Amino acid sequence: MGERGGNLSMSTLQISLAIIGGLLLAIVVAHSAWSARKNLPMQPTPDPVAPAIDPTGGDLPLDTQPERLEPGFDTDSSLDALTALTVPEKKPGLDALIDVIAPIGVDSVVSGEAALAAMPGSRRAGSKPFAVEGLSPASGAWETPAAGQRYSAFQAGVQLANRTGALNQIEFSEFVMKAQAFADAIDGQPEFPDMMDEVARARELDNFASAHDAQLGFTLRAKHTAWSPGYVQQNAAKLGFVAGSVPGRMVLPASQSGPHAPPVLGLSFDTQAAMAEDPEQTALRELTLSLDVPQVLRAEQPFERMCEAAIALAASMDGVIIDDQGQPIRPEAMEAIHADLEQLYNTLEERDMPAGSALGRRLFS
Repeated sequence: MGERGGNLSMSTLQISLAIIGGLLLAIVVAHSAWSARKNLPMQPTPDPVAPAIDPTGGDLPLDTQPERLEPGFDTDSSLDALTALTVPEKKPGLDALIDVIAPIGVDSVVSGEAALAAMPGSRRAGSKPFAVEGLSPASGAWETPAAGQRYSAFQAGVQLANRTGALNQIEFSEFVMKAQAFADAIDGQPEFPDMMDEVARARELDNFASAHDAQLGFTLRAKHTAWSPGYVQQNAAKLGFVAGSVPGRMVLPASQSGPHAPPVLGLSFDTQAAMAEDPEQTALRELTLSLDVPQVLRAEQPFERMCEAAIALAASMDGVIIDDQGQPIRPEAMEAIHADLEQLYNTLEERDMPAGSALGRRLFS
């Protein structure tokens, strides 16, 4: 009896130990799974499908629910969209405020085809845009030469300054060679301004532009859980952002400047994360909101919208808005920046180069 009782006690002990071991293993596995889920980046939520509605006021039975339609193209609307995309952007004309302009006289009317054949292969002189315009007798306006048109005079121009700096003597000389070659090809006679005067004017314009350029950025950092790219895109889309031209970039389109206007705001995050094989498993801890002030019309209220977007994203994504030193940006700092921007807008308008205008966009490019 004693031996059997001992065996029974040993068997009970072994079973108890096995049960305890199994419980501990289950706890470890559950904790590991919980930790893994906790460390996963936040994921986008699926869009809910709206229930079918009966016109009489009740829910439709399941067998009469309308079929879900896959995305398609409406013929008329897609044709309009295609037309908008294929219409070439109208380039802003030469302007003496920011261009060196050389008139080119001709003895007789020149066809658009002849003018196009005489154009140089490159539309730049160094780092500065180069352009040729023809005077249309029909409209009396200067325009970029086009086939089927006729022109009674021409003018060649090169931009005085852009974000690469002021026009220098080497670039001016290249402009003269390109304009002279075009004039020779159409039997024209160019008149060039004095190089030193134009280079000096370019430096003055570049000094003004350098002192009045502004490109702003807010960084949004996750407080706790990281974000997946899809989570960022879903939250940004709710504020009107759409996919940009490169992975990891979204833009807020302009509303007042036509289809070719630059976006009001940019939103960017890690490009490598956006291009990963499984981007939803990649963790983002920061994104950047950006505003190129001289490129956007003042009427778009871009800085106000930038602040609103940053605050809304921080609230919905559990993030914090920080500066370059990693310190939180307070509302009073945003107000101070806004006041400085108002003065900048006024100065650009006084120089006839308002932010978002054709001249403003060309100068600050």
